[in-house]
Amino acid sequence: MIDITDLPHVLATINSLTVIVLLAGFGYIRSGDIMRHRASMITAVVLAVLFLIIYVYYHLNAGLAKFGGEGAIRPVYFTILILHVIGAVILTPLVPIVFVRALRERFDAHKRLARWTWPLWLYVSFSGVVVYVMAIHIYPYAG
Repeated sequence: MIDITDLPHVLATINSLTVIVLLAGFGYIRSGDIMRHRASMITAVVLAVLFLIIYVYYHLNAGLAKFGGEGAIRPVYFTILILHVIGAVILTPLVPIVFVRALRERFDAHKRLARWTWPLWLYVSFSGVVVYVMAIHIYPYAG
């Protein structure tokens, strides 16, 4: 069974997979491969839902992680973290809206919003991995 202390690693893995799937989905739509694009984006949405469930469970049971870095790295870390959180909050309603527009075949409306949603989603997923690496592996809290 997975221990609560393993969940940050699981969340980072999900974020990493999301980055890969988002990049693949973008490549597929640019090359006109709609079916693979659709499969990639459905996978990204499934990963997002899984991420949110685990994230909420983890933070309800483990609290917030503490950053152990000192000095000049602290503002760097917290800038990345704050932008990550703001992006995630903005992204939360955007992904379902873009997804539903695609499912309803409202592709013009889908594309208009997806061109803003996709890079934000990519940033949030990637910066989630960066925050994880910084807080858990490079500058863990020792206190």
